[in-house]
Amino acid sequence: MSYRGKKTAKQGLLALSVSLLLSGCLKDMTASDSNTVTQAQEPGVEVAGAAMKGVIQKGIVTASRLRADNTGYYSPDRLAAKPVLTGDDGSYDLRLRGKADGWALVELQADGSTRMICDVVPRCDQAGADPVAFGQPMPLDNSFSLRGAGDLITETVHLTPLTHLAVTLAERSANGLSPEALSEAYQAVESWFGLSSGALRLAPPDLTRLDDLGSISADALQVAIANAAFLALVNDSSRWNTISEVLDNMTSQIAANGRIDIMGDGVNVALSDLVSAAALQSSELQATVESSVISQKLVVVEYRNVQRFKTIADVYAESDSVVADTGGSTDSSTGTVDGGSDTISETNTGGAVDQTTDNTDATGTDTEVVDGGTSEPTATDTVQEPAVPANAALLSWTAPLTRENGQSLSMGEIAGFEVVYGTSPDKLDQSLAIGDASVDELLVDELTEGTWYFAMRTLDTDGNRSSLSEIVYKQI
Repeated sequence: MSYRGKKTAKQGLLALSVSLLLSGCLKDMTASDSNTVTQAQEPGVEVAGAAMKGVIQKGIVTASRLRADNTGYYSPDRLAAKPVLTGDDGSYDLRLRGKADGWALVELQADGSTRMICDVVPRCDQAGADPVAFGQPMPLDNSFSLRGAGDLITETVHLTPLTHLAVTLAERSANGLSPEALSEAYQAVESWFGLSSGALRLAPPDLTRLDDLGSISADALQVAIANAAFLALVNDSSRWNTISEVLDNMTSQIAANGRIDIMGDGVNVALSDLVSAAALQSSELQATVESSVISQKLVVVEYRNVQRFKTIADVYAESDSVVADTGGSTDSSTGTVDGGSDTISETNTGGAVDQTTDNTDATGTDTEVVDGGTSEPTATDTVQEPAVPANAALLSWTAPLTRENGQSLSMGEIAGFEVVYGTSPDKLDQSLAIGDASVDELLVDELTEGTWYFAMRTLDTDGNRSSLSEIVYKQI
């Protein structure tokens, strides 16, 4: 699959192994061991969450506090919580000794009883065994593990392939698994996959039961589909026999380089592989749901993944590097605002920041709202780009080249952009920050009926903010 296009941002995008040893007695645990009864007998702080790839059932979960030594280096302490098994819905609930403060590292380990629900449409391939249909359980090899970390005061800790990568990235920090290193690593992984800030803290939905979930956000769906893409790679490549092999390859890349390949080298898993697989899964899942609301959100997720792939492909085409931490680049290009309506509104929007005043140079950015349609694929495309959803607006802009005082403005001096919007031109009370100067598109979705108005400003690296541009609008 190949996507080509401009650099984009998604709604809410912000500029941004230590193994726990499990004793042999854990292998004797059975489903009859009750998490609730066992944990109620122990004092301490509750740690809860879900292990999701698909849903992981009867996975062995344990947790340890993260403590700093006298040099400030954080690592798991030796007082781990009593292990529990994940339930049929992937959830776990354990108690960690001590007070409700600090951070904890949580790990899941598979054994012969562990099962994972296939979350890849239409099936999950298995080396040396028959494929497993979407929504059906499949075994996991004993080397499969997932890790996640979180604040014991405010957060649940979910365990997914993406949180597993984030913990591996944080381990490269000079201070080990410190709260700061973990927070930054979570944000970095979110940025790699074009996820909104905080997305990895969202409760992961079960993709095989979307119609049963009721309300669900597009952000949560995007996270779940990104995790599904890891197993989709096993289907699509002869290089990988299990999801453990895919995860091991990616964690090895991160441990060595602090990042993963963009387009791949024929040996390693590439970020582009995962994002394109996520785009395809977003499309395939639309045929599995009856809810029109969920189907529309899947269209949004498909669009986000397509645009993310375009960003990755453009970065690769414009750079000699084969790896990236944020998926961005230093170039920008002109574009349009695809609003999906029949009304066209063109303005020349300001965007250049003056370092000494906070004024804006109103040159360099053209913005418009046009009818959203489906683009024709190029000769290298294998999947047609989805139309902009009816309840979304796609904004595009060109980065300014000069300041108000006439001085030139380089891309290196632009820290990012801020888009503000609302249902009245006099009340633009919602905002989205974009911490990447190379981004020149933003999909704003989940808009209610009515007319929505949009404006933007540019932020420079010295902390100055331009005044707002003129306003564009879209009728939903």
